[in-house]
Amino acid sequence: MVQLMEFSPRVAGWIGSVAAFCTTISFLPQLVRVWRLKSARDISMSMFLLYGFGLLCWLLYGVLLSSWPMIVANSVTLALALGILCLKVRYDRRDEAAECGTGDKMDA
Repeated sequence: MVQLMEFSPRVAGWIGSVAAFCTTISFLPQLVRVWRLKSARDISMSMFLLYGFGLLCWLLYGVLLSSWPMIVANSVTLALALGILCLKVRYDRRDEAAECGTGDKMDA
């Protein structure tokens, strides 16, 4: 049987912090892309809603444990995910209005 290495709480804390940073910041490129392209057509609403609910649960879990790394990481990730969701709703409505011919048009 392979024996797992034992890490000190400090090393485990650093690993957890790096993991939280990477998973949190990974949403930033998607948010920037949606903002720049003004389109979120390829974003799954159901996936982001489910993911956002999961983040909310992790955030509440962190609050119950008084775990500041969990609270901070999940708060920031939830904010980024909600930003993407808001832009998706905004741009999807605009795209639907344009397809129906009810979008804002400027007469030249």
